[in-house]
Amino acid sequence: MELRPIDYSDLHGKKVLVRVDFNVPLKNGSVSDDTRIKAHKETVEALKNAGAIVALVSHLGRPKGKPNQEYSLKQLVPAVESVLGPISFVEDCIGDLVAEAVTKAQPGDLLLLENTRFHPGEEKNDEDLSKKMASPFDLFVLDAFSAAHRAHCSTVGVQSLLPSYGGKLLSDEISSLSQVRDNPERPFTLILGGAKVSDKIGVIENLMDKVSSIVIGGGMAFTFLKVKGGSVGNSLVDEGNLTFAKEMLDKAKNSNVSVFLPVDVVAAPSPDSSGSDSMVVPSDDIPEGMMGLDIGPETVSQFSKAIEGSRTILWNGPSGVFENPAFSSGTLGICQAVALETERGAFSVVGGGDTAAAVGSMEFADRVSHVSTGGGASLEFCEGKLLPGVAPLVVK
Repeated sequence: MELRPIDYSDLHGKKVLVRVDFNVPLKNGSVSDDTRIKAHKETVEALKNAGAIVALVSHLGRPKGKPNQEYSLKQLVPAVESVLGPISFVEDCIGDLVAEAVTKAQPGDLLLLENTRFHPGEEKNDEDLSKKMASPFDLFVLDAFSAAHRAHCSTVGVQSLLPSYGGKLLSDEISSLSQVRDNPERPFTLILGGAKVSDKIGVIENLMDKVSSIVIGGGMAFTFLKVKGGSVGNSLVDEGNLTFAKEMLDKAKNSNVSVFLPVDVVAAPSPDSSGSDSMVVPSDDIPEGMMGLDIGPETVSQFSKAIEGSRTILWNGPSGVFENPAFSSGTLGICQAVALETERGAFSVVGGGDTAAAVGSMEFADRVSHVSTGGGASLEFCEGKLLPGVAPLVVK
């Protein structure tokens, strides 16, 4: 899948609206993780160097359609400037303030507009709001892959009003995920984790005919273990998808797709346990009052062997409650296995959200082929969906 490219030779003095994703975590009014800001650096610098007047627009949090200083992008200015250089903040994303700021700006200047979700029409893709947002600009660049699955004014609405293009981050995301989804080199290993089976149904169904093996860890594994007759104690089970789990296992068997489930887990009374009250137990014999919170050492070994020899790897969902050090060993083991196969030539893609956070915190982001910035967006793309924000940009 190819997106309409930007002609950087014809941007001097052009007013460019760029949709970024600055929905970053905050602590005491300061950015605690600037990963998402850094992800847009290549796109923004290319536009600035081409002499464009660049205005960045984003959402932050859920202000419910009205101004709320708790969600103002003004508090992001220091963090944005540390990554992208000097920037002028505009206290709205539409109207006279924006028009005036854009008119006064010089080629290469950078503006940061206020939270799009301060306007109730943003999430409704309101036509009038889209017109106001697009009005001061000559063209639009979508670079926020993580927001591209939402049909909002700032992702879709403005595209019908301005010449529109995909930024470098968006193009990289689509290229990497397309390689996995559409043209994977086999053996292709799909690694799944996280809490809910329901989040991964579409991905499993879409990729079943392409994968060689499916490795399932995290909370979602217990739904499959229960279907197979295991005693899972108080472990998380997606009761509404037990039938799907059984059908998936049957389909995989009939399709000669190997499915790997945990053989042992680290169990404890709760995710907040310190580890002193945890124990390694068989995955199908978890004591009552205990819940599986990480894959065990034997499972890490078996999963690593399953990943060995892969030419394509897609990983979405951590293998345990990695935020708690007591239950992080399994996810670390998967990181090591995926990194090793990447070094051996495999093409590896890590889905966004918690998986990207885990790989980042464990310092493996540079040891895989691609870490997606999109949680829901990467899942929907791998389900085979054409994302609303991407669809208008695809070169036919």
